[in-house]
Amino acid sequence: MTRITAPPPPSSPPGSPPPIRHSPAPATPLSRRRGRHSPSPSLAFTPSSSASTSAAASSRPKLRPTPKRAYAPSQWVPLSSHPDFSRRDGEGGGGAAAWDATASRLYAWDPSACGAHRIGVRIRDPEAENDGEEVAVEAAVPSEMLMPETDLGYVVTHVSLNTDGSSLLLVGSHNLSVLYVHERVSEDGDTIVCRTAPIASHILPSNNDGIKVLQASWHPFSNNHFAVLTSDAVFRLFDLSSDLEQPEQEFYFQPILPGKCQNASAICPVAFSYGSDHLWDRFSVFILFSDGSIFVLCPVVPFGSDYSRKHIQEIYEDVNAFGLKSSNPNVVTNSHLAIAWLEATFPDLLHQSTDTSLLMSKAHPYAPVDDSLTLQGPLCRICEENNESEGKSSSCEGKAVGFMYSSAGKDSILVTAWGSGQLQVDALADEIQPQWNIGIPTRLNVDSHGQIKSVAMICDSNSQDPLALRSHQPSSTGSNVKSNIEAVWMGHSTPLLRLAIVDLALPKAPSDSSLSLFPDPLVPERFYCAHGGGLDMVTLHFLPFSYPEMASTPPSVHPILTTGNSDTSSPFLSGFVTIADAYGHVQLVGITCLGECFVVEMKGWKEPTPLQLDIDSKSIKDVEPPATGMISKELIAGPDPPILPSSSSLKSLTPDSIEGKSTLHHYIKVFHEYYVEYGHKVFIELKEHADYVKTELEDKQKRLEALKKSLLSIETKDQDINKRIDRAFKVYELLEKRIDSFKMLPAANKKPLSQAEQEFKAQLDRFADVELDALRSSIAALSARMKRFTQQSVGGGTGTGVVPWQAPKTGQSHISESQMSLLKSSLEKLSLLNEENNLKLRLIDNELKNKEQ
Repeated sequence: MTRITAPPPPSSPPGSPPPIRHSPAPATPLSRRRGRHSPSPSLAFTPSSSASTSAAASSRPKLRPTPKRAYAPSQWVPLSSHPDFSRRDGEGGGGAAAWDATASRLYAWDPSACGAHRIGVRIRDPEAENDGEEVAVEAAVPSEMLMPETDLGYVVTHVSLNTDGSSLLLVGSHNLSVLYVHERVSEDGDTIVCRTAPIASHILPSNNDGIKVLQASWHPFSNNHFAVLTSDAVFRLFDLSSDLEQPEQEFYFQPILPGKCQNASAICPVAFSYGSDHLWDRFSVFILFSDGSIFVLCPVVPFGSDYSRKHIQEIYEDVNAFGLKSSNPNVVTNSHLAIAWLEATFPDLLHQSTDTSLLMSKAHPYAPVDDSLTLQGPLCRICEENNESEGKSSSCEGKAVGFMYSSAGKDSILVTAWGSGQLQVDALADEIQPQWNIGIPTRLNVDSHGQIKSVAMICDSNSQDPLALRSHQPSSTGSNVKSNIEAVWMGHSTPLLRLAIVDLALPKAPSDSSLSLFPDPLVPERFYCAHGGGLDMVTLHFLPFSYPEMASTPPSVHPILTTGNSDTSSPFLSGFVTIADAYGHVQLVGITCLGECFVVEMKGWKEPTPLQLDIDSKSIKDVEPPATGMISKELIAGPDPPILPSSSSLKSLTPDSIEGKSTLHHYIKVFHEYYVEYGHKVFIELKEHADYVKTELEDKQKRLEALKKSLLSIETKDQDINKRIDRAFKVYELLEKRIDSFKMLPAANKKPLSQAEQEFKAQLDRFADVELDALRSSIAALSARMKRFTQQSVGGGTGTGVVPWQAPKTGQSHISESQMSLLKSSLEKLSLLNEENNLKLRLIDNELKNKEQ
């Protein structure tokens, strides 16, 4: 990879860090349908218009001006060594974290100070200065401390920052507040007091009893809207610019018809996730329940949010092309409802202008009066091989604790984390489509001009949906495209395709483990799982619509951090953010529960290049090195013998003759050339070789002495080893005696549980772990809701400033005495049922103890 190195940024104050260098955007995912291309997602993630921002600013009270601060030149230190993390020393623990990619700032909540540290961050390439090999994440010193205007009164467990970095959501277990980052009340040095407002104080109790906040996060297509999922199975969407007490949209979940609920965990939601930029997925909300069932709510759009006009036009043409031309009346009805919703929510579709500069469409407030949204699901899972329905009970245990949605290429991936330490990976086998319950009216809150201000509806599930899914099998070959498209518009929920079940092999704990899922900002096939045992990276290699040729490749799991903690029920991280740097890498920044900060760099590619080894070729170690200091082979081989003539020619010559003397002189010269010179070379070589021989002898002598010492130590250790072996034999004999004594105990003749008894015991354990908690949370949520409605009915709603809900066809909606009595009787029945279940559990436990004895 070629890196483009930028010049080092100048020293700047911590409040204004250097501009961030954006990483290259990932490849645009294509549609799951053949021949259709999904537009670029960069147009959808656009901040809201300035009109809504100005309206929000005008509705807020004006704050007194504050004097300008005199910034000192900042110092850049490694983020993990920042004083805000080092000075804690484990006191007060760590807090949640949020990342502002626009301004390159890290928000870290400090529980001891009850404020948020705003730290300027820059990412520097040490290769530019030749002082390192890895990308360094540096933080500015000093940092700013953002303090709430008033005491929150609760412990902040999670923080979330909107897209433009202007509002920080402070989430507690039972409370919510929003901190306006740019609205300063006062400041003292690096401490800034910001305006803070509570959220839904009349819905969420102040005594931390009753309704719990399960999850709260900002909507990806709006800077002013955030959603809250509470334990009373209600999904609320708030508008920051209009009203923080009354939600803009309320959706009351009813996943199971009244009187048909067999498991309490089936009605307790756990988490939700927004859809990504893919057809109707951008208008969808995926909800996970405690028993692992997944539901879809579509369409859900914040009022006044901006969407890509090209995307909306593509969906509109898709409905008109495939839905209205069908011969099935159900398909035509659902298509008409979808078209009516698109035309009312985005009026630009009916007024096609020639101005191509309008790239965004604003969502207008709309909700059908006579119909309400369907809670699609539970989504049925089908096997990849035989397309048969697959139950979750045969694969995962415990209860669902985490949920994540990711769009990778043409696939929409859903990951469910279970308390037993398993990750269930599914993919949508077809497209998400909107669904409505016809005949169930929606309650609207309108102003004096007839404009919709807020919406509330009850979302029932389709009881016939799972039965219809069994007959609907998606075609993998695409041969019957028309039947598949009509099956989608029939109003049935899309099935799930099971991709894999990843077992993290966590140690068993008495309670369910706490698992959190985080997507990778650069590689959509990769995500991270944080648990009590550390941090793992999971990479998907098989995607049914993107990589169908890799069907037999399972996901790979790479541990990034390991804590060595056997208790995985308690979380390891209190804050975690992913930062996409300008070099194509991902920086993982985590804050532990003890307040420590760590930074891990992950490469941009999905998997490292495998090491190729050539077994046939000889290794470098196998080649003998040339001998140094030894006598050359030419001298050892001796001189080359001279070539002598035949003996018959020499016998004919006499020594006294001239020819004989000449021949004798010639041979004397030859022997001198071959042997005397060779002897001289040998003499010089041996003279110079004496030092080498002396050095070699000294080295051999040292090695011999070291070898003798090693032999003495081995002999000494041999005695100790023999003693340890004798001791081990004695311990083994003692253990055998103890085993024989244990065999004489009464419990040794205990028979193992039969299969029916094991199944019954598993049901009891599941009832004790999952169902009782679900029943308690349901009873607490219903009690809190009944108290709130009782107070509203006694107060009469006068003087509260809340406009009563209006249904245009049915008139005003008030709670009648019969409904109140029915609610009270239901609560009494639930209480009696809970007491009976507790009594049965005690009797069963006593009976099991008696059998064990």
